[in-house]
Amino acid sequence: MDPVIVGILGIILLLLFFTIEFPVAFAMAFIGFLGFGYLVSFSAGLDMLAIDIFENFASYNLTVIPMFVFMGCIAFEIGMSARLFDASHAIFGKMKGGLAIAAIMACAGFAAICGSTNATAAAMGAVSIPHMKRYHYDDALATGSVAAAGSLGILIPPSALLIVFGIMAEESIGKLFIAGVFPGLLLALLFVLTVMILCARNPKLGPSGGSTSLKEKLKAISAVGEVIIIFAFVLGGLFTGWFSPTQAGGAGAAGVLILGLLRRKLTWKGFVNAGKDTLLITCMVMFIVAGAAIFGHFIAVTKIPFLLSDWVSQLNWPPMFIMGVIVLVHLIGGCFMDGFGLIVLTVPIMLPMIKTLGFDVYWFGIIIVLIVEMGTITPPVGVNVYVIKGVAGDVPLETIFRGILPFLLALIVAVIILMIFPQIAAFLPSIATY
Repeated sequence: MDPVIVGILGIILLLLFFTIEFPVAFAMAFIGFLGFGYLVSFSAGLDMLAIDIFENFASYNLTVIPMFVFMGCIAFEIGMSARLFDASHAIFGKMKGGLAIAAIMACAGFAAICGSTNATAAAMGAVSIPHMKRYHYDDALATGSVAAAGSLGILIPPSALLIVFGIMAEESIGKLFIAGVFPGLLLALLFVLTVMILCARNPKLGPSGGSTSLKEKLKAISAVGEVIIIFAFVLGGLFTGWFSPTQAGGAGAAGVLILGLLRRKLTWKGFVNAGKDTLLITCMVMFIVAGAAIFGHFIAVTKIPFLLSDWVSQLNWPPMFIMGVIVLVHLIGGCFMDGFGLIVLTVPIMLPMIKTLGFDVYWFGIIIVLIVEMGTITPPVGVNVYVIKGVAGDVPLETIFRGILPFLLALIVAVIILMIFPQIAAFLPSIATY
């Protein structure tokens, strides 16, 4: 059978496995092994299976994952999410829709030390939604704003998804982190503008959360300062080349750990829970990366990426039009697939095409993450919506999905802005030392 036909059948079978919720890592490894074994030899497939698993689990690059995951888990255990919301509440609470704005800004702050969209949505939802209910916020605005803002956890560095993209694309994880800074701030600003527009049209959606004194505001700013210092230390070290991404993660985790001890907020039970969560998340990501490597070798021997790249280079279509098609494919796929699964499936196929078109790889990575963010709040997957449903159990799912629609529009606007002005994502990596 023609290798291209085998590759297409493999992709279709993989999508079917995803549909029946077969574990992403094992699905990719299984299909990759079968396809590679069929096209080359099953003996070579067994060798490839063993080598890929060993090399990925022994890879120094993957040590960045537990460091940043541990930092986020410790931050959650010592209550940094609550302090961030209290600080944002003190600053923005008096405004119409101020509590929703506070939740968005707190999500942006927590994302800077977390790296997980689910954890960000869960942590901030548990803290902010009860406050918004107390002030009689519209359920759709309250839940939709937190579900959408939780997606900042995979855009603002550190991001587990950017780590996986960096490993798949064989690009600098440090530069990918830096590339996410300005787009993350842009998206947070667009979310805030969305709340302001909604509440300007209908003030009843988000009543004022009450005023605070100057002393309370200054105290709030000092509470945010610890997050800013850790974020600046980690990203500044990456930007200047003081340390590698793994060292940055270790430094950030140590900083949050010391902060928890100094504040006497870290209990032994919390430390153990953070360790367990770190182990579970790290193992999940590492298995996905290993499975993606196996599947990537299968796709490589089918020659599909290279044939697509050659075909695209012969087209007379404008590169941005082709990029728009690629974005549309990812947008549709993100509605039905887990973010990790989407990236590991499409990056090996699309990346040679992106390079042929002359696009910046770091910019492309941020665009893909933005598309995956849309998938976290759109049906039928919409994982953040289900997380928020778990926090606000009395709010119907359809109300939460209705609440995310204006924020989905903000995400689309962010993608359009980045398509028009790619330097928003590409500038910092171009001047970074590391």
